Order: sequence, then structure tokens, then C-alpha cells
Amino acid sequence: MVTGESPAAARRRVRLTLRKARESRGLTQGQVAAELDWSLSKVNRLEKGEVTVSRTDLVALLELYGVTDSVTIDDLIKAARTSRLRGWYDEPRYREHLTPAMLQLYQFETQATAIRFYHPTLLPGLLQTRAYAEFVLNFWQGDLSQAVRDARLETRIQRRGHVLDREDPAPYLLILDETVLQRIVGGPEIMVGQLRDLLETMRRPNVSVRILPLDEAAILAMLGPFTLFDLGEEENAVLYRESVLKDEILFAGEAIDRHRRYFEQMWERSLSEEASAHLIEARVARLVSDLDRYRPT
Repeated sequence: MVTGESPAAARRRVRLTLRKARESRGLTQGQVAAELDWSLSKVNRLEKGEVTVSRTDLVALLELYGVTDSVTIDDLIKAARTSRLRGWYDEPRYREHLTPAMLQLYQFETQATAIRFYHPTLLPGLLQTRAYAEFVLNFWQGDLSQAVRDARLETRIQRRGHVLDREDPAPYLLILDETVLQRIVGGPEIMVGQLRDLLETMRRPNVSVRILPLDEAAILAMLGPFTLFDLGEEENAVLYRESVLKDEILFAGEAIDRHRRYFEQMWERSLSEEASAHLIEARVARLVSDLDRYRPT
């Protein structure tokens, strides 16, 4: 039995065990749904980890799959109970405004043994200052209500402490396209504050930031932003991808291996951490110079 599991780890273990047990019995999700008089979407959501499983439903599934070992059953019942525990982000004032993938993202951030992040246009939400994050979120005011934007802003700001300030924080590897430095998000003053904050964060021993130069990023930038979470072993990983107003968590498949391969390629082609810091410092100096030039005397 695994002890000290986070809700995310427990949920993942339960759903993977259930899927493996179903497949070993040669059953489709549709057959399971028909046998238990459930909807197909319920079975699908359970196996994706989008919802937790109740004790009653878990016992019914294990009986259908022929799982009779009492130790295994007790272990999974305890894991299912753990998976239903709420994290800091699971308060009603937050939860109703976050996507299912975001909720899982926040869980995996706090349990990962390594985090790899790439973004071609913006600083990652985890490292955004309040002013930078507020400007980014307000861009979507035509699509997201004020309540949604407020909730996502507050959770975005809180995430840093839960991830970077936790005991024994995981290595955080960040690749930014060089154009991220050139984009003036929210105006020069906000951008200066953001880049200075990034430089301060880069002093943390577990944080490594590299800039992917313009002459290396043309093709790879088409990937779009993504985050890879290692969860103990290299093959035990999840992938978070986002696009315009859409996001998703992938738990298995070739996509995870492909994105890991892309990340390693970009990491090798990027500037070193020291050179990246110098480039960011130079950008800050240029922005400050421009501000001083046009600031009224």
C-alpha cells in the first residue's frame, strides 16, 4: 500500500488500476456501462480521472472485474478515499471557475518529482506577477466572466508558494521562446516588474530557465505551451497542454514521449542559464532606459 499519497496520485493510481483490470477481463467501457447500468460517459470520466469514484461504485467495478484479493481491495478503497480529499484549490469559490484539467494540474504540480514547461509567447502562470497575470486574464473578458477571471487570478498567484516553497521542491525546468522577452505585456512597467521577478526566481537552486533563440524556435514554436510532470519514474508522467480557452491532461500515449523528446531538443538548443539571465537583464535595462527617456521630468 502506498502511504502519504496526494489526492492526485491516489486518483491516478485508482483509475489506472481500474482500466488495467477492465482490459485484463477483455471488457470495453461500453460493456461495463451496460453491465452496471451506468452511462458510458461515467465510465470514461472515471478512467480519465475527471471524477473520483465512490466506495460503492469501486466495489461494483472490482466485483465485475473479478478482483477478489482483500488486500488489493482494501488498498484501493483507501486510495479512493484519499482521492476525494480536497486541496487548497478545491474550495467552492475556486472550483466552479476552474476546468477539470486545471484542478488536476494544481494537484500534479505539488507532487511532481520534476516539472518541465515550455511557452512560445508568455511567462508561465506559475511565475506570473499579479499585474502580469491580471492583464493576461483580462484579455479574455469577452469570453470569461469577472468571477472566473478573479478566481483564476487568485489561484494563479497562490500556486507559486505551493509549488516552489514546498519542502524539497521539485526541479523546475523552463524554456521560453526569445519573443516572450520582446512582447510588452501590460506595458513597460509591468513587463519590467515581471522580468525582474523572473530573475529573482531564477536564483532558486531548483529553478532552471533557458531562452530559446529566435533562430532556433521557428518550427518548434508551433508546438504551443505544454507542461510535463514526472511522478517518480520517467515512464510515470503526465502532460498538460493548453490552447485558446482549451486545456487537457494526457496520462499516457505517444504524445508524452513526443513532447519529452521535443523538450530535450529545445533544451539543448537554448542558451545556457547564465546566458539566458544576461539576455533577460539586458532586456530589463532596455525597457528601463525607454521608460526613463519618456517619463515626464
